[in-house]
Amino acid sequence: MDESLATDAETLTHRLVLPRDGNHHGTLYAGVLLTLALEAGYATAFRAAGLNANLVLKRVLDLRCYTPVPIGRVIQIRGREIHRARAHVVIGLWGPPLRDDPTSPWMDSLMQFVQVDASGRPEPLEREPAAEPPVVEAPWFGLRERALKLLYIR
Repeated sequence: MDESLATDAETLTHRLVLPRDGNHHGTLYAGVLLTLALEAGYATAFRAAGLNANLVLKRVLDLRCYTPVPIGRVIQIRGREIHRARAHVVIGLWGPPLRDDPTSPWMDSLMQFVQVDASGRPEPLEREPAAEPPVVEAPWFGLRERALKLLYIR
């Protein structure tokens, strides 16, 4: 499968990097990257959890930027559920390669979201986790492996 194309299990976020999003080097500011990743992650988690989702971000497990993104570039962030437990879901985010470096992603990230009740206490997601995790292909397999290691680190 072409890694630049999304599947039905994924969400897609596109964004034009504007001058207000840049740092003093003329590239995407790290704080804006975090904001964009959180927005894409929450949209993906909401889609994975269902229409009655009441999610909060528990933690950003990992966020990596591999390539500076110049102002004026349109970026893409793909998102997918890569792990599910009773009350939380882990979302993987992957930024397909930019034209400047077609061999590696420009970013990737792992975020853990928790379903909560009205008092803010964790409660089960609508859909129980599968007995066996779904089969995923690149780039999701590597992100899932990294997430499973990071989940055990406090």
